[in-house]
Order: sequence, then C-alpha cells, then structure tokens
Amino acid sequence: MSVSKNLDIRLLRSEKKSLVAFLSLYLFFSIIILFFIVFLYYSFQKDLMLQKKREYLQEYSKDFVVKLKRLHRNFSKTHIYPTDKNIRTAIYDSDKVKIFSLLKRKPDLKKVIYKTGDQIQFIKEPESYYLGAKYIIFEMEDDGIWFKKFIKNILMFGFPFFIIIMIMGYFLMRLFLKPMRDTVVLLDRFIKDTTHELNTPVSAIMANIETIDKNKLEPKTLRKIERIDIAARTISNIYQDLTYLVLNHRVQTNDERMDISKLLKDRCEYFSIIAKSKKIEFILDIQDGVYLDIDKNKMIKLIDNLISNAIKYNKIKGKIKIVLREGSIIVEDTGIGISEDKLNEIFDRYKRFNTSSGGFGIGLNIVWMIAKEYNLKIKVDSKVGKYTKVEIRW
Repeated sequence: MSVSKNLDIRLLRSEKKSLVAFLSLYLFFSIIILFFIVFLYYSFQKDLMLQKKREYLQEYSKDFVVKLKRLHRNFSKTHIYPTDKNIRTAIYDSDKVKIFSLLKRKPDLKKVIYKTGDQIQFIKEPESYYLGAKYIIFEMEDDGIWFKKFIKNILMFGFPFFIIIMIMGYFLMRLFLKPMRDTVVLLDRFIKDTTHELNTPVSAIMANIETIDKNKLEPKTLRKIERIDIAARTISNIYQDLTYLVLNHRVQTNDERMDISKLLKDRCEYFSIIAKSKKIEFILDIQDGVYLDIDKNKMIKLIDNLISNAIKYNKIKGKIKIVLREGSIIVEDTGIGISEDKLNEIFDRYKRFNTSSGGFGIGLNIVWMIAKEYNLKIKVDSKVGKYTKVEIRW
C-alpha cells in the first residue's frame, strides 16, 4: 500500500473531524456574511420601492389636499369626505388624536413613509389645518412585486454564490491540511524506517541472550547480561507498539480460540526480568481454562501494555496483582496512581501523566483500540500515590 493510501487510512478519522470543524466554522461565518448581504439588499430594494411609492403618493396627496380644502370651506351634505378604493386616508389633529380614519393599521406619525405589515403608509402635513387636520395619512396595499423580484434574485444569484463559497472553503481546508499531511507522511516514513531498523538488531540481541548459559556466568557478568536483556525487551515492546500503530489497519485479523490463562502466564514470565529490575513482585491469581475468541497478537499487545504500564508506573519493591476469571482480567499495581479528573484522558494517544517514567503515551491507546474492536469493556480505578486497577471484561 502506498504512503498516501496508508496516510489516508490512518488520518481519515482525525482529518474528517478537522474538516468538519473548519467547514462548520467557515459555514457559520459565511452564512452570517451572506445574511448581512441579503439584509442590505432587502433594505435597498424596500427603500427603492418606498421611494417610488412616495413619488406616487406625493402627487396623489396634492389632489387630496385640494378636495379637503374644498370640503373645509363648503362643509355641507353635498360635499363628502374624499375617498378612493385603492388608497385609504385618515386625518389627525395636532395632538395626534384621530379625527377621521379609513385605515386598516394604526399610523406612526413620527415617520414620513414606511411599510407596516402588507400596507404602505405615507404621512403628509398640509400647510393649513383643513378640518383641523395636522396630519394626513395615506395608506395603500403593498402589491409585493418588489419582494418577489427580491426572492427571485436571491435564489438566482445567492444559492450559486453560497455553493461557490462552500467549494472555496473545502479547497482552503485541503490547502491548510497539506502541511500537516506532509509532516505526517514524513513521520510515517520515519516510524516505518526506524521500526524496520530496530527489529533486526533487537531480535538478534534477544536471540543471542537466550542461547547464553547463565549458570556458567559470574554474578557480575550475569547482572550485565540481565540489564542488556531488560533493555532489549523494553525496545522490543516499543517496537511492537509502533508497528501495531503503523500496520494495524493492514494486518489481517485471525481470530482463534485463545487460552487466556496460558497466555497471561507466558506474558508475566516475559516481563518478569523487567519487573525484577525494580524489585516488583507479581501476585498471580489466574483461573485455568479461561478462553476467548480473539486475535493472538492483539491479545498479546493488550496484556503486554497493561503489564508494561503497571511496571513502568510502579514504585520500587512494589506489587502487581493479576487476576483472571471467566469474563475478566484485572491488573492492579501499587504505583503512582492517577487523579480522578485525569482518568477519562488516559486512553488518549500520546497522553502522559508522568514524564519521568518514559514511554510515548501509546500503550493504553492501543489497549483502548483493541478493546473497542472486540467490544471489551474497560474499567479503571485509581488513587494517587496508592494504586491503579484496570479491569477488562468481555
């Protein structure tokens, strides 16, 4: 599989999250800007419509004032209040009290021309108070033609503009992600090259140590060999973790009926020499005949990381209690512990809570990945300075 394909697989989830987060933020601000532009365009179209209506009503008001003046001077049964089927009017006195009205909506005498609901109202103040009128209000229906034109233009130009913004956002996101992708490609190559280079010498060291007859060695030489063995096993465990992270999506899973009891004892034996270097005692309470359908290599990785962490964060002359029962494994140490507010973060990759203990912060993340794949339940209990207990249930 090519590096780009490998990168796509390994970063698919995180890249999607970054892409969604960026596009959501980009979309949010784009919509705000778009709404602002639409609002300005709406206001412009409405003002343009009101300006045209004002010119029309201004001309109409001149004729109406003449008729009102006539009625004021010759008030009789033969002279009636001027009306129009298309334009309704009202007159108010100087105290803004209604004298007469045919309006559908109450006017706002502080304005000149405005839209209220589906009506347009125009306020005029005549030179003389004919019939006591300080204000004459003219009201007409808004035909909505301007609004339909506004909607049509928005759909015609706004929607394509929005699509263009989204496409630009996507390509900008890809552009911003490119440095990260290039860095990860470089890191990907580095990890693969490093793990490949580590494998051969570490395997050779461990193989040669196993061939040494330790009974024939002097105590001083034996201690040196044991330190080399511990270092080789530690490097081997790191190598296995890095390899799993790089290759776990490409390695075929082979689930089989595993004897967890035997596997657990074997792994404790493997780590015994490392535990011995810190004078840590294993307390094993392992029930025989416990089986689980799982990939052997993944189960080894899960167990190894639980035991490795229990050793790494334990105190000198500490203890590690391992309990196996049908349906659960418990690994409990007497180490530094984890504060309650940090428990929900311990499975995050590269998360470390004690920089003096070494490691990359990937062990428990691998445990979490394997547990998630096989629907295993993880329960962690810890007290700072006292203990940490991890339980895996199935």
